[in-house]
Amino acid sequence: MTAVPDPARPEVSAPPEVGLDGGASLLAWLRRMRDEQPVWCDPEGRYHVFRHEDVQRITADPAMFSSDTVTRLSNGERQPPGGTLLLLDPPRHGKLRRLVSKVFTAKMISELAPRITEVATELLDGLAGADRFDLVEAFANPLPVIVISSMLGVPPSDRPLFQVWADNLLTVNWETPEGAEVLGRTVQELDAYLRGHVAERRAREHDDLMSLLVRAEVDGERLNDEDVVSFAALLLLAGHVTTAVLLGNMLLTLDQEQGELGRLREERALIAPFTEEVLRLRPPFLKIERVPTAPVEIAGEKVPENTMVYLWLLSANRDERVFPEPDRFVRDRPHAKQLAFGHGIHYCLGAPLARMEGRIALNLMLDRYADIRVDRDSPLSYFDNRVNVFGLRQLPLTVRRS
Repeated sequence: MTAVPDPARPEVSAPPEVGLDGGASLLAWLRRMRDEQPVWCDPEGRYHVFRHEDVQRITADPAMFSSDTVTRLSNGERQPPGGTLLLLDPPRHGKLRRLVSKVFTAKMISELAPRITEVATELLDGLAGADRFDLVEAFANPLPVIVISSMLGVPPSDRPLFQVWADNLLTVNWETPEGAEVLGRTVQELDAYLRGHVAERRAREHDDLMSLLVRAEVDGERLNDEDVVSFAALLLLAGHVTTAVLLGNMLLTLDQEQGELGRLREERALIAPFTEEVLRLRPPFLKIERVPTAPVEIAGEKVPENTMVYLWLLSANRDERVFPEPDRFVRDRPHAKQLAFGHGIHYCLGAPLARMEGRIALNLMLDRYADIRVDRDSPLSYFDNRVNVFGLRQLPLTVRRS
């Protein structure tokens, strides 16, 4: 489908790239869209939704707005992998989420705190007293990958594979032939690796998350191999991205907000509300996707069924109608309505893990370093819009030990 330009409205160009100026142009574009065109059909016929009220309403209505973009946009010719919760609708989504939630519990996540502390401490120790390092490469990227691979029971010798796969899934340009080939190979390698581990755990019980997933049962139903593999792969990708990007955004915010580092050092309880404001200002993901199951009206715009609808989390989290002075950091701001981890039945299962990893990591850095600053002599490198991540590829820091 190709959009028909509306002569009554000014022409809207594509959103600016994040990487050019750290997102300032994109934020200005989103502000304009919220004010002038809260629902926009781009030249490819895809709809974009910008206001908080509309994003929240759509994510709360899975009957009208399907998450199964694969099936609906292919007219039923393709289906998503069986256990990919992000792409499933009720009732199948509810059954699988209950099965996964039986294992991936708040208690299990809280019990990971000592292991996260151990991994984060080892990574910081490995910097060998360096006063300058790239936070993303040295700390933010490896921390969640090691934690997730440990949870799944991946042998330590195989963790470099997980890091490569996670990096490929996040960074390759799948729109180029070379990128598509790398992405396809990565998916096949990860799938084969995880299926081997699932088979091993069906044959012999282990004490890890993958074994618990294999054995989990609700109302006589269990996860099949595809379900377990899909959830494990989702945990690797989404868990890696959310924590790595959150950590980078936390340190960038600390650098930009004068006095915040000292306040957090003196009163560690402030780390939790600080984290929520970082998530509001800089959600790890720019947008999420839905497809209407029938013709529907959004903010006065008629949207056909079975068309792609992008819900801009970054825009919703900066909506002036919900958050006063939305572009300003306000530590004690009420955060009940921020949508960084989604809303409704697809609210991110790993949100508590990402928050805990961020809190533990920042506490350890505050313990270790008397001063932490972004190294302005090195350029900051942001993910571009194609990756759908609002964060940094690299974040060079200078530190002074306590």
